[in-house]
Amino acid sequence: MMAEGGQAAAELSEAAQSELMDQCEDQFAQLEKLQNEIILFDFCENPQDQAVNRLMATEAELKQWLTVEPKLLASNSEVLLKAGKEEMLKLCSELEMVVSCHEAKRDKLRETKELEQKWLEEKKQALIAANDHVDRLQMEKGKLPGHSVLHDTKAKIQKMKVYQERLMECLGDILEKHVPCPHQNEPSTNKKKKKNITQELDEDLISLNEILELLMNKVLNTPHDPYVTIDNTFWPPYVELLLRYGIAVRHHENNFKIRLETFC
Repeated sequence: MMAEGGQAAAELSEAAQSELMDQCEDQFAQLEKLQNEIILFDFCENPQDQAVNRLMATEAELKQWLTVEPKLLASNSEVLLKAGKEEMLKLCSELEMVVSCHEAKRDKLRETKELEQKWLEEKKQALIAANDHVDRLQMEKGKLPGHSVLHDTKAKIQKMKVYQERLMECLGDILEKHVPCPHQNEPSTNKKKKKNITQELDEDLISLNEILELLMNKVLNTPHDPYVTIDNTFWPPYVELLLRYGIAVRHHENNFKIRLETFC
């Protein structure tokens, strides 16, 4: 391309320069003539007619140029070669700019493509990991028997029942040892004195352990109505003991009903 530019920059021969100068002078003379005619035409007509005439002249000239075949600028081959080379160099420069812009755009698109492919690969890996996790969970679910959860729950309930029974047994032993039934721990002298008065009552009294069991069962069975009615089987000192130490509370309307205190 540099060699072509050097050849295009080479000077024309005297004959070619003379012919080119003559053509340029003819073109300038024609342009001056047309310019003078336009100036005279502008002064002779009013502005409105002048605008209409200009439009008509322009349309006529357009039709004429559409029908006229293009002519060579010069008949000299040397001049044509010089003009062709300059036009080719200009066109090559413009094409180089277009190629440079397209290469930059291509590099940008390639970078964007690489980023999109990287993002797509990451999403594929995440999808594969999620599918593997789902498959593993499904396999574990298939291996796990359907009644295992129910079986575990029943085992826990049974364990709690056993623990509750042990606690109740321990509580019963403690109460039987330290707080026995009234008629079991009463001195023999008092028995002889109160034999005729309290014989039937003592035989019907229940122990503190039984009172606590009644209160707890009432709370568990009927939580909406946890009160137990006090009758002649409840020894008053035991009832007073439960009330005084906050283990039980009376009904706010009926003093002959008590319930187990709500422990938080």
